[in-house]
Order: sequence, then structure tokens, then C-alpha cells
Amino acid sequence: MSLATWLTVVTICALGAMSPGPSLAVILRHTLAGGRINGSAAAIAHGLGIGFYAFACISGLAFLITASPGVFTAFQWTGAAYLAWLGIRSLMARPPADEAEPAPPTTASAGRDGFLIVFLNPKIAFWFIALFSQVIGPDTSLLARSAYAATAWFVDTAWYLLVAWLFSRPQWLHRLQARMVWFERLFGIILLALAVRLLIETLG
Repeated sequence: MSLATWLTVVTICALGAMSPGPSLAVILRHTLAGGRINGSAAAIAHGLGIGFYAFACISGLAFLITASPGVFTAFQWTGAAYLAWLGIRSLMARPPADEAEPAPPTTASAGRDGFLIVFLNPKIAFWFIALFSQVIGPDTSLLARSAYAATAWFVDTAWYLLVAWLFSRPQWLHRLQARMVWFERLFGIILLALAVRLLIETLG
């Protein structure tokens, strides 16, 4: 494994992690609703989901997922339904009453959402297959393949931990939380739009 090849993997993984999408919306949602701990839990769980697909690709499991149209379609439909459920839940957010403020989401629910938003997106398997097919050959050692997969896991986790840390800084968090209900509804619209797009792509 050459340094140039590894840096290429780092760059592509970083660009993939930074691209706006449902993952960013989920991490931000839990950061704003539950603070740094919840945002970090969602980020770490998201990274575990990415690591699962990365290591699955190098072990060949991802090829089995993408080779079966039925399994792939089931994952797509389940993922779209999960996105829609998250979107509807966010759209139903209401301003807290003066006498009874709702409890923030738990750390466990943040971790669950962070992991499932990745796990229920089988297109990540295709993405890793496309990436690793460019840098892994028949002569690539198991250690090098594992290093590539670990790099993908680390880059994703580091990026979303940075997002959680930045948006949970006290000088920002209190202002953002004061408008949390509007952020919830915005996230809901984004997640529902992504669910509809995924369904259209699936049906197409």
C-alpha cells in the first residue's frame, strides 16, 4: 500500500462523508436536540455503520448483497421507510410548553439513528465497491485491505464527531436550541424529500 494510494482513499472518503445528505441531517438533529453527547453517539454509531460496509466489501459480503436484486430492493424500501419515519417524527415537533418541556432524545436513540441511517442504505456497498476496486488488486494483502477499510471508518467518524463538536459549542448551541422546532421541521422536510427520491429511484 503506497502513501499516494492511501491518501487517495482518505480524500475520497472525506469528500463522501462531507457531502450533504440524510446522515448530516441526522447528526445535526441529535446534536441540536441532545447536545454534544448525543451528537457524538450518533457520529460514532454512524462510523460503525460505515466500517461495517467497508469491511464487508473487503471480505466479499457486500458483493452478495448487491448481487441479489431481492435483498438489495428490500434494503432500499426499508431505508426509505426509515427516512420517512424520521422525517414525519421531525415534522411533528412542537414548541415546548412553558410548564412541561419535552425530554431530549436519549443517547441510545441517537446511536440507533446514526447506525441505521447507514445500515439501511445498501448504496454504500456499491460506493465502497467502486472505491476499493480502484485501489485493491489480487495481490493486495489482507493487512492493506483492512487498512483501507479502517481508514474509511476513521475518516467518517472523525468528520461527524467534528460536526457534533462544532454545533454543540455553548455559544452556538443555546441560540440554535431556541429555534430547535424550526430546525426539526426543516430536517423533516429534507428527510422526507430524500425518502421520496429513494423510492422514485427504486421504482425506476
